Amino acid sequence: MILSGKEIQKRMGKDLFIEPFREEQLNPNSYNLKLHDELLMYTDDVLDMKKENKVEKITIPPEGLVLAPNRLYLGRTMEYTRTLKVVPMLEGRSSVGRLGLFIHVTAGFGDVGFSGYWTLEIFCIQPIRIYPHIEICQLYYHTIEGDYEAYHSGKYQNNQGIQPSYLYKDFE
Repeated sequence: MILSGKEIQKRMGKDLFIEPFREEQLNPNSYNLKLHDELLMYTDDVLDMKKENKVEKITIPPEGLVLAPNRLYLGRTMEYTRTLKVVPMLEGRSSVGRLGLFIHVTAGFGDVGFSGYWTLEIFCIQPIRIYPHIEICQLYYHTIEGDYEAYHSGKYQNNQGIQPSYLYKDFE
């Protein structure tokens, strides 16, 4: 079952935490998250799953930044979230998707217990100018049934910024 916007607001500070929380970003069954002003871009043409891949930091200026197609950019939300007792899910906003901008290529499924900023896997199909602090995606929540162990530790838990892939740690 998906939580309604009213239920999200009711649970704020109890088992859902969004910092900062702004009521105007609340939807009927989701909450819009904003894009931070920093991006990471991998610098190598070929990425290797078994090693730490180098990245370059890019700042999105107030006048915007044009993204190139066929490049993966990593961004993050401005909001820090923490979730207890429900499963967080991230989706792009339809207005953004209709411009050919995808904000999560494969990783929109969160873990119950996740705390941190959401790293966004940004990809566009044609050049597009993006701006910092725009409402770029939405977070919604599913209830969870049965016994579970909350996500407490891991490669991405309690992050403080954009997280490149740490898949190489699985090979160590």
